[in-house]
Amino acid sequence: MDPEAALLAQSAGVTLVTLMATDAWQRTQDGITHLWRRMQPHRAEAVAAELAATREDALAAGDADDQETLGELHLEWQGRLRRLLAAQPGAAAELRGLLDELQPPDATGPAITQHASASGQARIYQAGRDQHNAER
Repeated sequence: MDPEAALLAQSAGVTLVTLMATDAWQRTQDGITHLWRRMQPHRAEAVAAELAATREDALAAGDADDQETLGELHLEWQGRLRRLLAAQPGAAAELRGLLDELQPPDATGPAITQHASASGQARIYQAGRDQHNAER
């Protein structure tokens, strides 16, 4: 898998789990389910059920301030999205569009930035919050 797709899956996994506890959840769930229906229709219903179960876990973890569980849920969805993108590279544009729709650039709140650096043959990717906006 190319590094750009891996970074997209990472960002989407974090965004997906984060949006589970917001008013944007229904639109997020609809968008992700629609993406699977188009790319892997045989998995769409299972993904919809997994989204619902993950949301319950995310809400409980958020209430308990359980960052470890939230991190595991991020990784779980990053993996699912990475596998979808590997099997269906055409899904990347649709996923990017959904993320853009759910988090427009003029949205209030801290901006999410992505930083990449390379060392030798390996690449290290880190997603984080824009420090300038996070301090407001």
